[in-house]
Amino acid sequence: MSTASIFVALISFILGALLALLTIPVLVWLERRIASLIQDRVGPNRTNIFGFRLGGVVQSFADVVKLLLKEEYYPSHIKMGRWLFMLAPVITFVAAFLAFMAIPFADTLLIDGELLRVQALPIDFGVFWYLSIGAVGVLGVIFGGYLSHNKYALLGAARAGSMVISYELALGLSVLSFVLLYDTVDFNAMVIWQSQTLFGSLPAWGIFIQPLASIILIVALFAETNRNPFTVAEGESEIVAGYMTEHTAMKFAMYFMGEYVAMNTASAVIITVVFGGYQLPWVSTAMLLENFTTFTVTLMMGVPIFLFIFIKWMRKNNRVKETLSSDGGRNFETKVLTTALVLMGLFIEMLLLYVSFIAPSDLGATLTVAIFQVITFVIKLMMFNIFFIIIRWTLPRFRYDQVQKLGWVYLLPLALFNLFITAIIVVGVGL
Repeated sequence: MSTASIFVALISFILGALLALLTIPVLVWLERRIASLIQDRVGPNRTNIFGFRLGGVVQSFADVVKLLLKEEYYPSHIKMGRWLFMLAPVITFVAAFLAFMAIPFADTLLIDGELLRVQALPIDFGVFWYLSIGAVGVLGVIFGGYLSHNKYALLGAARAGSMVISYELALGLSVLSFVLLYDTVDFNAMVIWQSQTLFGSLPAWGIFIQPLASIILIVALFAETNRNPFTVAEGESEIVAGYMTEHTAMKFAMYFMGEYVAMNTASAVIITVVFGGYQLPWVSTAMLLENFTTFTVTLMMGVPIFLFIFIKWMRKNNRVKETLSSDGGRNFETKVLTTALVLMGLFIEMLLLYVSFIAPSDLGATLTVAIFQVITFVIKLMMFNIFFIIIRWTLPRFRYDQVQKLGWVYLLPLALFNLFITAIIVVGVGL
């Protein structure tokens, strides 16, 4: 292996781990803030470290410390399989984490004639990897509920099992429709296929070409993440906490974090298969490299505008009455963050100026485009995570029999119909 391949593989793995793990406190914060906006309240915004609240994000880190220091409780009535009872939350968390590793964050890099994938796991069968590893996560739920020897936990595990057989077939058939269309099981190849245009103007995204399969995929992935309106395995108003009733402290935290990693993974799969992945509409990697100077000049003009708007928004929302705050209305935090953002903007401007005009090179252009695509991917990822959160705090929970009816009576026939039509078009028209 060359030095470049080792470096790219290492950076890709670190990036994948950071996107999977460090987004957890951000997603918890988003969950609380969006829920508070929907319910017309403030949400967490007081917890701070030396006066820095970061809009409430620090509260998520305080929760992590709380869960780490909580007393571990082991039910005395669990005699057999206690090790599997404790391992069950880890199975759910690790399965969601590994499923995320097959997602491409940017297009394949060409460095010194060598093609290097920007994926934590550089595999070309990402669809199979996700479907196989993602299906393992429910085993942690079933083991945790069954081995708790608790009637509420057992009901939660049974509901989780019934939900799996409700949505998995529809999920697999909807993905198969995309595989037929894109003619690949490689996530990155799917993104490259979507860089085309339809009728000369419409982006060839999956949502436009396969609208029915896209809706089925999104609904099935909502069910796979165990989030509203599919939280039948937990059902707080019916079966306490469901499968994790007997899990406390870090065992509960692993289930809790696994849900957010699964939501993050589902969002990544949806934007990769349906919404063009790391690419912007009408803009392919080749187009960015061919028009690199125009691209960087546009970025150099856009970065200051974005930072100006963001700083103005931050100053407006980080202001309170002097009598209600001990740090002068959060002025210190606002000043420090403003300075940091301005310095970051200057650094980005100097870097773009360097790679565009002072020392232009193919390597610099390739890396700049890759970084831009990673940022695009992260923005799309967070936007769809916000969509997940809005749905959770908008729709009521289905009954578990309603989930089965939705899967077997509606989703499965529609997925079969869509697959049949897709096969006819792909084979007959030669799409």
